[in-house]
Amino acid sequence: MFSGSMVALITPFQDGQIDYETLDELIDFHLESGTDGIVPVGTTGESPTLGFEEHKKVIEWVVKAVGGKIPVIAGTGANSTAEAIELTEYARKVGADGSLQVCPYYNKPTQEGFYHHFAAIAEEVDIPLVLYNIPGRCGGGGLAPETVARLAEIENIVAIKEATGSLDQASQIASLCNITILSGDDSLTLPLASVGGKGVISVVANIVPADVKAMTDLILEGDFVSARKWHRKLFPLAKSLLGLSTNPIPIKAAMDMLNMASEEMRLPMTPLTDPQKDQLRNILIAYGILS
Repeated sequence: MFSGSMVALITPFQDGQIDYETLDELIDFHLESGTDGIVPVGTTGESPTLGFEEHKKVIEWVVKAVGGKIPVIAGTGANSTAEAIELTEYARKVGADGSLQVCPYYNKPTQEGFYHHFAAIAEEVDIPLVLYNIPGRCGGGGLAPETVARLAEIENIVAIKEATGSLDQASQIASLCNITILSGDDSLTLPLASVGGKGVISVVANIVPADVKAMTDLILEGDFVSARKWHRKLFPLAKSLLGLSTNPIPIKAAMDMLNMASEEMRLPMTPLTDPQKDQLRNILIAYGILS
């Protein structure tokens, strides 16, 4: 159901408030660039620092702005199952095409806890769910392949965003079930495709959506030789946006340099240092998107 290049959209801020004018501009940019899907209010969208009503408003705003042209997969996960159900039901009600469900963070569930958490959301809300496995932000080792396979038996759990950095993990999932596997790391989109991945929920697509789309189109066509050329071009940029600092700090800095959006974030997120900005600027120049 979900494949190709889907952008993990930033949430732009101005003077402490959500900048909806810039949000509209970014959505138009993705529609014009051929992006296959928009994923608002995930990690890159700074969902942890949005208030509950802000979170809902961004989902509704993006759905209306997209106007059904491409799928919107709303980030509606939480470490409280009841809260995740409430947000997911709201996303369904306002017309989102799917929901991105991060593994519960901080409270560190067991595998049985993970299973019942996602199963409860799937049972309560009739919307396609994309699991989001990112142990680095959630602890406890994340979802085990066996747990993913159990969850894949539930009809409306349709995909998993794999951000473990492990091809073995993705291979095990692919060997156990037919769930759609999506990359959660831009630098691993092509390697993950070699073991069955069908696309990416991308950070770097915030600034070069057409390039990410070009690579994922080739992947879906089975032309891995041509896709590798795009992988090699995108790799230094992708690594810098994940390696310079915590996401979404570097991507917001890049978008500020490119006059696409302010680098403003909410605490506890803080900007890149000046030396880091210099490094990022050089990477953008080398890529050819900044002069």
